[in-house]
Amino acid sequence: MNNLELSEREKTILRYVIHQFIITANPVGSRNISKKYDVGFSPATIRNVMADLEDSGLLGHPHTSAGRVPTDQGYRFYVDSLMGIPKLPITEKRAAESVINSSNNETSDLIKVTSTILSDITHQLACITYPQMSNSILEKIQIVKLSTSKILIVVTVVSGLVKTITLELRANYGQSDLANIQRILNQRLSGLKFSEIRETIVDRFKSISSTQFNPIIRVFLDSAEKIFTDSSDNKSVVTGAKNILTQPEFEELEQFQGIIELVEDRDIIVHVMKESISDDMKDVNIKIGSENSEERFISYSLVTKEYRVGDAVGSVGIIGPKRMEYSKVIATVEYVAELLTKNLN
Repeated sequence: MNNLELSEREKTILRYVIHQFIITANPVGSRNISKKYDVGFSPATIRNVMADLEDSGLLGHPHTSAGRVPTDQGYRFYVDSLMGIPKLPITEKRAAESVINSSNNETSDLIKVTSTILSDITHQLACITYPQMSNSILEKIQIVKLSTSKILIVVTVVSGLVKTITLELRANYGQSDLANIQRILNQRLSGLKFSEIRETIVDRFKSISSTQFNPIIRVFLDSAEKIFTDSSDNKSVVTGAKNILTQPEFEELEQFQGIIELVEDRDIIVHVMKESISDDMKDVNIKIGSENSEERFISYSLVTKEYRVGDAVGSVGIIGPKRMEYSKVIATVEYVAELLTKNLN
């Protein structure tokens, strides 16, 4: 569809049809475009151009209306070629900055506040996934003795994020023994990604299987999946159900039920959000309708961008009807992702 070539006249009419449909949510007729916009063409000419755009797959023609509506392909052409540079009004930028900067720096609280402001600005469903520590690089491990049978493992990643976990021991080890074990662990694991550690940790400790530290190393190996997998990898904040339900699309019962079920199924939202970004993706990603691989998302558009906490990657996203104000949504997602990265590092 990016190879599709349109005349300037076709581009102008397509742009205004999409603008008008975004505003009204009603099929757009040629007379409507002629009256609303100063395009310099007669209704008959506009009607012929719209018919050509329909033949090209960029507009659809609902049976119950004389007007046209954009197709997924039409929206894609608009976003890629007609929309212009996304801009967020300075007043809304300042509002986002004020709310986010005034919150405390706790990751959980900041993500919740950010998701709310994202939804309030766009009037759509906002979702923010927590940073995935699987991509994080281990800086160091510290072992703290809590009792004769319990130790506290403190895991610090390069970005500064810290995770703690308590392990039970069957033998009593002194602090000097624990210090030696801590040294061995750091020698063999520091500088590796969490995912690498989970996959290779057994092989990395084969050579010390017969030493006096074997029992505690065995406890550590048995707990590696728990230590180097973070529960926040599948955690998200979804806000704005009340905002998105004001959209005309959800006046029909079936559509209303569909979005409610989607809001309640956080797992599928997290899956789609993760799928929409990759570690090397720096730009905003836009998936429109049928471009989404998940069938339950084909009635919606998804706009996402990654944010980073050191090496850990999370995603900021908007889910809404395909009839969304793409320029504003894209600008908002991009700006909020930048603010979140800035405030969490």
